[in-house]
Amino acid sequence: MSTIFQRIINKEIPAYIIEEDEFHLAFLDINPLKEGHTLVIPKKEVDYIFDIENQDLEKLILFAKKVAIKIKSKIPCTKVGMTVIGLEVPHAHIHLIPMNSISDMNFSKEKLNLSKERMLELHEFINS
Repeated sequence: MSTIFQRIINKEIPAYIIEEDEFHLAFLDINPLKEGHTLVIPKKEVDYIFDIENQDLEKLILFAKKVAIKIKSKIPCTKVGMTVIGLEVPHAHIHLIPMNSISDMNFSKEKLNLSKERMLELHEFINS
């Protein structure tokens, strides 16, 4: 059975896509820690990020950098933090989170409950 990320890649379910190329996809997290929280994934399904071939991991990180720059240019923040946890979905993914303090990266905090309208506004704003 394919993961939710594979279903997003295959366009079987909608996502608020921020950036896409032939090998990668970045989309807003629907359970964000902060507005603009984005997930970056390889299109090739690999569970553990450190199982990705070196040259592909390098491309994934550079793609994430491009997305982080885009997020920082639109969402007020000091920096865009990056973390990899990889327990929620068995598909390697990077979290990019706009942050002003270290607590903005605390995954034990309650997630935001943003409306579809707000998610669409953020999507359109980041992509403008």
